[in-house]
Amino acid sequence: MTAETVTDVFEEHRPVLIGVAYRMLARIADAEDVVQEAWLRWSAASREDVREPRAFLVRIVTRLAIDRLRQIGTRREAYVGPWLPEPLVTDFGPTVPDTAEQAVLADSVSVAVLVVLESLSPLERAVFVLREAFGFPYAEIATTLDRSEAAVRQLAGRARHHVEERKPRYEVDPAQRRDLTERFLAAAAGGDIASLLTLLAPDVRLVGDSGGKAKAPLRILRSADKVGRFLFAVAHGQIPDLSIRFLELNGGPAVLVLSGGKPDSVVQVEVRDGVIQCVYIIRNPDKLATLVAE
Repeated sequence: MTAETVTDVFEEHRPVLIGVAYRMLARIADAEDVVQEAWLRWSAASREDVREPRAFLVRIVTRLAIDRLRQIGTRREAYVGPWLPEPLVTDFGPTVPDTAEQAVLADSVSVAVLVVLESLSPLERAVFVLREAFGFPYAEIATTLDRSEAAVRQLAGRARHHVEERKPRYEVDPAQRRDLTERFLAAAAGGDIASLLTLLAPDVRLVGDSGGKAKAPLRILRSADKVGRFLFAVAHGQIPDLSIRFLELNGGPAVLVLSGGKPDSVVQVEVRDGVIQCVYIIRNPDKLATLVAE
């Protein structure tokens, strides 16, 4: 295999590798670091040892991601305030033409699912990502993790049960989410708190992630009244040279709030039964660095 072919094969599989690494780590820089390390190992590997390039590369990325998860676990325990995954611009493109397959990929990268995955062990998370998001056979996952197939099936069942038990049952219709997001922003910006409250479920939650580096609630806000009043105050706060841009993040519509052309925050809502069930706000500047306004 020539050097050019080695590079071409790696680039062919890069989208899957990034997809696995991001779902494992929920941070773009960490995912890219893991994939870069996988490239170094791939380029140095003996071609005789590589029978199936995709399986070989996924195995490397998964094991590196597990190691990275174990390293960063203590850092997340010390995180200031609620934690949310780093926003990921999602455009599955022509490589995923099937609508059902796209829906599975979008769900597996959603904020709600990634938050639940944080509570899994590294091995459970790896099995869930490989099986549920990418459909890898149990036998291949067993080889990847150097575990028996029976052990992998047990991990998969435990992880799936945990996720299904804790994952909110949100409406996934992007058109409805976009419509409610626009109405939600208009009501908040226009000072119409009565209209804003009609868009919120009585038990709505607001999860704000600042990492202690920007203003945001250090605890999850619950109830329409508390969330509505907080959003009303934020909408009428002092954000200089404010502008907004709609984009797709983590498989759903979201709003990027800009201050002077630079990312200030990301707002995304989850919807069920025609009302907003959860509002996610990310203000940690470290998690907004990759979102550059066009």
